[in-house]
Amino acid sequence: MAAMLCSAVFKQKTPLLQLGRMWYSSSSVPTTKLFIDGKFATNEVKELARLITLEQGKTLADAEGDVFRGLQVVEHACSITSLMLGETLPSITKDMDTYTYRLPLGVCAGIAPFNFPAMIPLWMFPIGMACGNTYLMKPSERVPGCTMLLAKLLQDAGAPDGTLNIIHGQHDAVNFICDNPAIKAISFVGSNQAGEYIYQRGSQNGKRVQSNMGAKNHGVVMPDANKENTLNQLVGAAFGAAGQRCMALSTAILVGEARDWLPELPGADVGPLISPEAKARSGVDEGAALLLDGRNVQVKGYENGNFVGPTIISKVTPEMDMLQGGRSSGPVLGGAGGGEPVTGRHQRLSQRGGTRTATGGTAIVHRQRRPPLHARWAVNVPIPGIQFYTQIKTVISQWKAEDATVTSPAVSMPTIR
Repeated sequence: MAAMLCSAVFKQKTPLLQLGRMWYSSSSVPTTKLFIDGKFATNEVKELARLITLEQGKTLADAEGDVFRGLQVVEHACSITSLMLGETLPSITKDMDTYTYRLPLGVCAGIAPFNFPAMIPLWMFPIGMACGNTYLMKPSERVPGCTMLLAKLLQDAGAPDGTLNIIHGQHDAVNFICDNPAIKAISFVGSNQAGEYIYQRGSQNGKRVQSNMGAKNHGVVMPDANKENTLNQLVGAAFGAAGQRCMALSTAILVGEARDWLPELPGADVGPLISPEAKARSGVDEGAALLLDGRNVQVKGYENGNFVGPTIISKVTPEMDMLQGGRSSGPVLGGAGGGEPVTGRHQRLSQRGGTRTATGGTAIVHRQRRPPLHARWAVNVPIPGIQFYTQIKTVISQWKAEDATVTSPAVSMPTIR
């Protein structure tokens, strides 16, 4: 059904691809002006947060943070014209120059997950549109309301019909995005299984695909780290958004005396998980020792809700599923001892999106810096595309010097010389 609805949009009199080029014909300034003059979404933060809490279950404070992080990207999109500049190289040879400039692709699409209903869509369509493209956004079928309100706010700010389009659905909607020839690029955030499928199918159809998948992280806690600060950051990174962040810190490798710190972690308020299936995946079934069991939490008035309290597991080994980024889901923090060299433990962990090291000294930092073990590495802070949405056009032009030396008009018939 979703594919049929979107097919109807693509068959309108002014195709999205043409609209994308029409929209860009007067540069990306009109798009950014919508975000600036309309104060896009800044007056509706509370309502957006309310929708996120209603559909996804985040606490209101966490939901407002979701919106604000997305609006930071919108602010960045407002300055995008400075990043759209081309390059010029004059006189590469006699009477010849070359220059490049960025052009939009036409129609781009975004596929967003359930865990950040505002932030992830706001990472996608404002940048894509400011680069001159029209955009097709598919929110998670579990949390469609926030994206719909964002689209309405953009429309109210003055965006022409057809510049931002929303498609709802599951597999059929995804396949439509991957297969439709008018769509030139797909941006995805979500699970490994879905991301690998979208990357393969979209690439086979000649599309650009950026697929941000999986990416649960781990941290290393050294005994010389600031204890109170480290424990507070572990709670935020492991239990924030009920542990459903893409970059959640699911495992802490505790070195030396830091192994005794886990029982001292402070408390935290967390919302429910997204579904009963997610609650079932948060179980502890690998034989590790439980320091804090949040599986039987009861919330008054919501006894049948998908609530899981903060759960802390110790004696986690590298072979366990949760340390390898497997099926574990929810506000669960696993503690592993650091008896072997820390760099060795790093290398034995697979599919990490990034790592965090808490330390009071610099020796371990220099030791881990080379060789690079992860694409993202943070020290004493939690783990946190213009080129994607544009194409470079290169022009080589030749201007004959003698063309500028004619001093009088020629009235005779031209001859071959």
